[in-house]
Formats: sequence, C-alpha cells, structure tokens
Amino acid sequence: MKLRIVVRALGLAGVALTLAGLPAVAESTLDLVKKRGQLNCGVNGELPGFSSRASSGWAGLDVDMCKAVAAAVLGDAGKVNFVPLTAQQRFTELQAGKVDMLARNSTITLQRDVGTEIDFAAVNFYDGQSFAVSKKIGVTAPSGLGSSKICVVKGTTHEANMVNWFRARRYTIQPVPFDNAEAMYAAFFASRCAGMTQDATALAAVLATRNKQADYMVLPQLISREPLGPYVRRGDDAWVDIVRWSFQAMLLAEELNLTKDRVAGERQSTDADVRQLLGTIPGNGKALGLEEDWAYNIIRQVGSYGESFDRNLGAGSPLKFERGANALWSKGGLMYPLPMR
Repeated sequence: MKLRIVVRALGLAGVALTLAGLPAVAESTLDLVKKRGQLNCGVNGELPGFSSRASSGWAGLDVDMCKAVAAAVLGDAGKVNFVPLTAQQRFTELQAGKVDMLARNSTITLQRDVGTEIDFAAVNFYDGQSFAVSKKIGVTAPSGLGSSKICVVKGTTHEANMVNWFRARRYTIQPVPFDNAEAMYAAFFASRCAGMTQDATALAAVLATRNKQADYMVLPQLISREPLGPYVRRGDDAWVDIVRWSFQAMLLAEELNLTKDRVAGERQSTDADVRQLLGTIPGNGKALGLEEDWAYNIIRQVGSYGESFDRNLGAGSPLKFERGANALWSKGGLMYPLPMR
C-alpha cells in the first residue's frame, strides 16, 4: 500500500515537472506584428511587376499585398520590412517564423497546402508556365525544345512541370537548374540554354525590363496552371483570415469603384456594401480583431486591386499586360470578390 502511494506521488511530481517545462502558449501573429509595429513580409525581390526594389522603393503586385496587410493591422501601409527570399528558402523561412507572411509569386498546389505546415490565403494572380527562347532559333512551340537544354530554377513547380510535360510527349530534355532566377537569366542570355522556363508573366517582365523583346520571345502555349498567392503559417486561423480578407477588400473596392483618391468621400455613401466595407457600418473589424476602418486604410493607402494591377503590371507600367484571367468576373475574368458582410 505504501509503495503504491509513493509511486503515485512520484508520478504526480513528474507530471508537475513536465508541465513546468512546457513553453508558454505562442503569441498569435497578429499580436506579434502589433507589438513589433512592423510586418515582416517575404518577397521575391527580383521580379519586376511582382516585387522588386528601385531607387524609389519597393514596388509590385506582391509588395502591395504586404502593404495592404500592414495597413489593415497597423493602420500604416509603410510599416513593412520586405525580406527577399529564394525559391528554396521561402517556405522554410515562413515556417521558422522569420517572416509573418509570404507574398512571393508562389503557386498554390495541393501538396504545398496539405502536406506542409503552411496555408494559402488567397489567389492574387492567375498565371501559367511557358518558355522564353531566342527568335533566331525558330522555335514557335514548346515541342520545338525537345532534346534541348532548358534553364530552370530549383525548388519551383516549374522544374517538375517541365520534366513531366516533355516526358508525357516522349521528349528527352536536359534541365539546367539554378539556385535563383537571376542566375538563370544570366545563363540563358549567355546562350547556355536553348530556352528558359518560368511563369509566362515573369518571362515577359524580364524581356521587357531588359529590353530583350527584339531578339527573344515568350512562347504563347502554357504547359500548366499557376495560381499565385500569399501563404501564412498553419494553426493561426485569425491571421490567415486577415491576409485573406485584406486581399478581398482590394478586390471588392475595384468592383465598387472605390479608389485611393475618392474613397475618403465615400464613407457616408448610401450604398450599404460601400458603408460596410469602409467600416461606417461596424462589425467586420471586430470579427477580424482589427479596427473598423481596416479596409478603408487599405484602399486609401494602397488602392483597389485594379489600381495595383494597372500600376505594376498593366497599362500604367512598363509591362503593359492585359488583365486576362485576372480581370473581375463581371469583365470576363476569374476575380470574384467574396461578400464582405
């Protein structure tokens, strides 16, 4: 009997010691960002139109995604620390807590979403994979690159997509892998590969910004679907909600014709959808754990999705991309804003 009591006492003592050694419950990402007063956002940093740095500062569609979250959470779109990450680094750095979110032209796939400790929050750009080639080689379709050397970045969906596409058509290619896009571009323009592969818009951006369009071209055929979007760590539902709805606020702003310049005058609109989005009708802010003017701050400081697309990729940019699949659903595209109520 005494032995049983002693064993039970020792067991309870062990449990107490174990509990004492457990770490405290981790702070939510929202609390960490508020305490820090700055959002750490992982980006590409070398992809014009999506995220790149010039003398005037950071710019790009993904950069605006980061700024929108900072505006929503901190009330200031300028409170962002942009962290350039390679394709190999991006997900491990996110999981390790080095960044609060990732907005790095990253394709959303089942195995990334289900098989890892990360979640995607939205699709902020619909793209597809293609190839860039020199015009002088006379290739007009991907099949013309069979048996050729093709430059590709390691650790991307492009690598597997390329191999699978050619294998299915019984072509043997020679992948030439690189650690980052800049190294791939340098090798391609030095004629080390007959072609290079990446998202079609990324290839077009590289040719446009480097004045290579006279001698090189992007093949029109796409070999994959590449929906791109921001990622966050799994297990913080409140944070993924904030990132998701920050994007939706920009999308709905475009549908409601709310822009940076005119949104201030719309806070007293008689349109219930406008009033709810801008926080005049309260509730959305409280649901997200934010101030009621969170979406107003996004639109006033960053703009609508249409404004962001135009200045970074569209008519207001050097790239002059058409909206295509990234147009609003009402204009033939895939962008469909979710109800903000």
